[in-house]
Amino acid sequence: MSTMWHGCLADTDYFEMRSSAGHDYGVWVTTPPHYDPATAQAPVVYVLDGNWAVGLTAPLIITQQDPMQKIKPYIQVSVGYAGEEAQHWARLRNRDLVPPGEPVAQEFLDAVEMGVQAGTTTREQADAYVAELRDTQGDAFLNFVTSELHPRIERDYRTAPSGHGLFGYSYGGLFSLYAWLTGTTLFESIGAGSPGVASENSQVFAQIEELGDQPAKLHLTFNDREILGNVPVYQNLTKNAATVLHRLTSRGTAVTSEVLRETHVTGLQASFLSYLRTCRSL
Repeated sequence: MSTMWHGCLADTDYFEMRSSAGHDYGVWVTTPPHYDPATAQAPVVYVLDGNWAVGLTAPLIITQQDPMQKIKPYIQVSVGYAGEEAQHWARLRNRDLVPPGEPVAQEFLDAVEMGVQAGTTTREQADAYVAELRDTQGDAFLNFVTSELHPRIERDYRTAPSGHGLFGYSYGGLFSLYAWLTGTTLFESIGAGSPGVASENSQVFAQIEELGDQPAKLHLTFNDREILGNVPVYQNLTKNAATVLHRLTSRGTAVTSEVLRETHVTGLQASFLSYLRTCRSL
């Protein structure tokens, strides 16, 4: 990284990597303060939406030195998009973070159309955004993270063999929930912030009905201002997230949760901190 960016994101490396599916990703790796793998190896926490999330979440690695509530050592790997594609991260995430075959909620389409009418997005941008939701590839992205990216991180940063985590927010939260429901064995804990379960017909509900024992911890958060506000897509998302939580707890599934005093946009950092405190505290 440049000297300027390294000053903002201390102990952070950056590289780019092409997946077997032919997609290019930008990867930020933030190591704990004074990290020395020869002394003590740390596990990895993968954070999605790196182009947006790295600046909000990577600095929280300092919580590992907080004397009032210490967090277990971890290496943060933030995964986003590289090169020219970085400017299109908001639509490319639809392809990667949404499970294949996930239905598109009408409230979501209405929200995109409202953006066109308000002039905050062009028709071309809106159409490209929705097009990514017609061919979602969350399964391929999960394979990239677990089978392609992780072995490289493991090799280059000499990580711990276990104790890894995954955190995602919004559609990233949907992806985290999907990874947990599919029983991915890489992660010991998973944080799903305001998961983008936008449709009441989401495949998530069918997966819950077929759920077996899950070894990984799941922590779910959503925001009070989503459900109390007047934006239908956020109201619907929060209602569905609460239904997910209710169905899991009614089955006796061990899942933790927290309601945060945030909006959908401002909730990412608070949700990540909630995950750290709940799942990774000493």
